Amino acid sequence: MTAQPSDQAGGREPATMSVRNAAVWAMAGQYLSFAIQFVTSVIISRLFLTPTEVGLFSVALSAALVVSMLQDFGLTRYIAGLPRLDAEELQRCSTLALLFSFVVAGLIASAAWPMARTYHQPSLLPIMLIIASSYLVLPLAVVPLALMGRTMSFRGHFTVNVGGALAQGTVALALAAAGYSAFALAWGTLASGLARGVIAQALRPALPWPPRFDRLRPIMSTGSRLTTLYASGAIGTRTPDMIVGKLLGLLTVGLYSRAVSLSDQFRTLMSGAIGSVFYPAFARIRDRGEPLGPAYLRVVAGYTAVIWPGMAGLALAAVPVVRLLYGPGWHGVAPMLTLIALAELLLVAMPLQTDLPILLGKLNRLLIYNFVDTALSLSVLAAGCLWGGEGAAASRIVYAVGWMAIYARFLQGLVGYDVGALITIYARSAAGTIAAITPLALTYYFWSGPETISIPALLAAVSAGVALWFGTLIAVRHPALDDLLGLAAHMPFGHLLAPLHRLARAGAG
Repeated sequence: MTAQPSDQAGGREPATMSVRNAAVWAMAGQYLSFAIQFVTSVIISRLFLTPTEVGLFSVALSAALVVSMLQDFGLTRYIAGLPRLDAEELQRCSTLALLFSFVVAGLIASAAWPMARTYHQPSLLPIMLIIASSYLVLPLAVVPLALMGRTMSFRGHFTVNVGGALAQGTVALALAAAGYSAFALAWGTLASGLARGVIAQALRPALPWPPRFDRLRPIMSTGSRLTTLYASGAIGTRTPDMIVGKLLGLLTVGLYSRAVSLSDQFRTLMSGAIGSVFYPAFARIRDRGEPLGPAYLRVVAGYTAVIWPGMAGLALAAVPVVRLLYGPGWHGVAPMLTLIALAELLLVAMPLQTDLPILLGKLNRLLIYNFVDTALSLSVLAAGCLWGGEGAAASRIVYAVGWMAIYARFLQGLVGYDVGALITIYARSAAGTIAAITPLALTYYFWSGPETISIPALLAAVSAGVALWFGTLIAVRHPALDDLLGLAAHMPFGHLLAPLHRLARAGAG
């Protein structure tokens, strides 16, 4: 019997969320997952594991993540972009997810022994085998999450992500406390994969059974090109730990990976979840035939208004943050964190540089730009390692400048944004950023330096910075202000922000 075309393939489809409600759920899941992972990393780093032990796991995980780009095989984007999805097509996607899970797990397992020999670390072999096994259960989550993302049902994403973070944190903490060293982090990765798969299937069943192998060419065609793109991106983003570890040793890569991780977690806390909402939202705009330029500028305004002051503040507060969170054994993280956080200011200035070309059918051109991007990243990093860990971190700023030069004109040609309006947004976001970090900078200068500042003084300076930031957004009439307040109003206790919303509207008037 032939299945009728339907967006209800594989189970009842929940009602489609609005973009704003979807963003709220995505952000809530990101915030809670971040909190769990952050607390776990702080406790483990401060009480149980040394930088060298963390560095060992970072090298193993980086090697696995280079291969893991095959796991999705573009299925998330393929499912999201289909005008209609029937049960048979869903079964084909689930089958491919299962097949590629065995490919990924096999490649990681086969790389375990060579990696152990290359780094002269026998423990890399069993650690990588544990990580490889986690990819065998990921197909349970890939298609269900893609289906939920297709309808912007991010309440389900919230449950899956938080459940996975809880499982990972619980297992990693328990085993680290029991003396399992870097193995605790590897077993935590496996626990996260299991939890995510079970929860995703409970919410949106899409088991790869019975398998279907007919008419796979359209999926394979799209997936192969997307996988080539992801492979290039994975090499650029996942191999730095491997390069630093090989050139500078496990201690340095442990410090470097912690700086990168803290910067990434902080940025993702502010933006990562929203990015998953934008792809289907822009797909709707495209399907309606509306111009993408104004919508893109709105996204840029939101990103820079929030992430620029956040990352600049993290760069300025790196020394006390590392000292207060991780203890003196990790003091080498602070200078690297400052440099990496500053690089993020540029790397978020042109968001959706991968998503929009895929959405608009410019994948081949994107591949060329991505290859250049990856080559630049790795060559600059290798050169930076000549000056040690801080040189490696500083290379990220050089790379970020080149990255903007690569993608700025490409994106302008795709969505047709107004360059003058973009520069105005940057100027207004920069004003908010300067206002946000001014109280902490003055505290350092007149009262207590970064090495001695107390937690109350740090919190007071940050709070004053937030107040000045908000006031500056009103004063410069930042275009993101209304969106930010509207988003916050949908969160728990959001009604308490109504006076701020009225104040912002009055200032804009």
